[in-house]
Order: sequence, then structure tokens, then C-alpha cells
Amino acid sequence: MSSVDSEVHDIFIKTGALLEGHFILRSGLRSGHFFQCARVGEHLDRITRLAELLIAKLPEEAHEAETVIAPAMGGLVIGQEVARQLGKRYLFAEKEHDRLALRRNFKIRNGEPILVVEDVITRGGRVRETLDLIDSRGGKPVTVAVMVDRSAGAAKFPVPLISLLEMNYPTYEPDKLPPELRNIPAVKPGS
Repeated sequence: MSSVDSEVHDIFIKTGALLEGHFILRSGLRSGHFFQCARVGEHLDRITRLAELLIAKLPEEAHEAETVIAPAMGGLVIGQEVARQLGKRYLFAEKEHDRLALRRNFKIRNGEPILVVEDVITRGGRVRETLDLIDSRGGKPVTVAVMVDRSAGAAKFPVPLISLLEMNYPTYEPDKLPPELRNIPAVKPGS
């Protein structure tokens, strides 16, 4: 583990954000580990540090974005802090009829370069919805930045994906659970 990986992992452990048990992920998959990034968000100094580290990894085109957008709920705090540190406009997408939508009279200009910031991806479903939302309004997504990529390289987007930490804890289909998870009640802790 690199020194940055160790620092980030340590932040997740010390804030109680890395949980162990039997979890139902938003994707429907099951896992023995869950990143509850909202727990990190209780400590704004830690969010500030994670945003600094994430920004340091961004490619040049991400710095040229005019706007940062985050899918709710998970990406709200880290997205806002990244936007603050970069001095960019900040928007968030939120659920409407179980799909992400721009509400609150948020607008995206035609051709507007936008950085997408999310907390954790497993399959990247909410990020894909956000990218579709940007495209449908004529915006130009430039980069996806996440705190944790747990996709094991499987999440692919039409723009570069930058992650602060890659943690590839196994995920399972509900009917293919390993013995150590079968006897633990499954919980859905939320994003």
C-alpha cells in the first residue's frame, strides 16, 4: 500500500467508515465490507484532507472543468469540498422517481465542462446516471473522481476515472453467498 493509500485507509478506519458485516449494496450485490462515507463526513477536517489528496490525482482536463457535480447522497460532502478547493461551481443530482435528476432550478450550459465526484463505486450506476444527465443537458463530462473504487477495474466510463483508493472487497450475488455471510442478517445501510 502506498503512503497515500495508507493515509486514506487509516481515515476510513478511524472514522468508523469501513464497516464489516453482511451488507446489501445499492447495486443489489452483497458484501462483507461497506464504505459508509457519511461517517467520514462527520469530520470535515478529514473530508478536507481527502479532497486535497483526490485533487492532487486529477488530470489537467479535470482542473479545467467549470462545474463539479455529485450524485446524492453519497457524493454530496466530498463533491462540495472538491468544488470549494478548486473554486468551481457546485451542483448535485438527486433522486426523483428513483432516478437522478437536476432539481432546484440547477442548469447546465451547452458544452459546459463538468467534473463528476462520487464517494464510492461498485458498479458505477449512479455515476452513469449522472453522466447521462450531463449529456442530456448538453454538458461535457471531463472526468469522474471517486474516493473509493471497489469495482476491481470493472467500472468503465466514457471519461477518465480517478480514484483515491482502490479496495476490491469481494461482492456476491444474493443467491451465491459464501458461508461466512449466509448466517449474518443482511442490512442495507444506505449511501
